[in-house]
Amino acid sequence: MLTLYYKPSCPYCQNVLGEVESLGITLQLKDISADQKNKEELIALGGKQQVPYLVDTERGVQMYESNDIIEYIAEHYREQESKSFGGLRIHKSEDICDTCQ
Repeated sequence: MLTLYYKPSCPYCQNVLGEVESLGITLQLKDISADQKNKEELIALGGKQQVPYLVDTERGVQMYESNDIIEYIAEHYREQESKSFGGLRIHKSEDICDTCQ
């Protein structure tokens, strides 16, 4: 299971969330600004209050840094996304890409 500790107002967290959404990957979100318990969990796991912080229980990986998290998710979970949609492009808006025209 993938868990992301984040703050909605954090631009680095928003970058990670955007990539996760574009890949169609599901993860558990824990907002440290809305729940003190989430903040305490984050500090217990990583030793500091910095977000974003990713926990991947399947692979035993925990990490800070948005670019590292994005790279990790793309490397380990992009293939999963491609299989689940059969390689099809899923549109999140009414725009049509060149491939689909």
